Amino acid sequence: MSSSETAGQPTDPQPRRRLSRQDRHRQLLDVAWQIARDEGTEALTLGRLSELAGVTKPVVYDHFETRPGLLAALYREFDARQTAVMDAALAASQPSLADRATVIATSYVDCVLLQGREIPGVIAALAGSPELERIKREYEAAFIEKCRIALSPFTGAGTIAAAGLWAMLGAAEGLSYAAASGDITAVEAKNELFETIVAMVARSMVGGTHPDHLRNTAGPASR
Repeated sequence: MSSSETAGQPTDPQPRRRLSRQDRHRQLLDVAWQIARDEGTEALTLGRLSELAGVTKPVVYDHFETRPGLLAALYREFDARQTAVMDAALAASQPSLADRATVIATSYVDCVLLQGREIPGVIAALAGSPELERIKREYEAAFIEKCRIALSPFTGAGTIAAAGLWAMLGAAEGLSYAAASGDITAVEAKNELFETIVAMVARSMVGGTHPDHLRNTAGPASR
């Protein structure tokens, strides 16, 4: 074969670098978030994930086994990110109700907005099976306990009722999702959640205290 003939032929492609299991897991999660964002959670199947990630189905099944397993992994990652952000902000905050309420409101809303509009769909899908719902409830309970510990020093001899904490969580979810969908602004969501938290603490104090007496700042929008 002449040199002119070999020059026109394609050379052998370079072999693709084999990803470690950890790197592959990271890649699959990134692609899964992309699918949820671009196509909706309904389109997030293991088959679709393998197609867009450029891997075979057995590779995806080895990492997640089932679609609920994939959804649970996405939710765990979201929760871990939210927990890390909130823990760091609480550690750096001043020991005042205004600062603690601002941290809770800001970190919750910002984490939802950072994940975009896909996280409401993932969370809604978690209610599709008892196992996924159990995972969601466990993380919600941990978040509520973290908030109770952070806010209890400002209730005097009183205690924060569980009903109030669950109501606060419901407000946090609703306001964050409304901000993510563009129905309200992020500032509006943070300020309303801040007011909800301060009012909850005020109701928890023995004898009750007007929320205005507990504020040192005007809330997240002033920062």
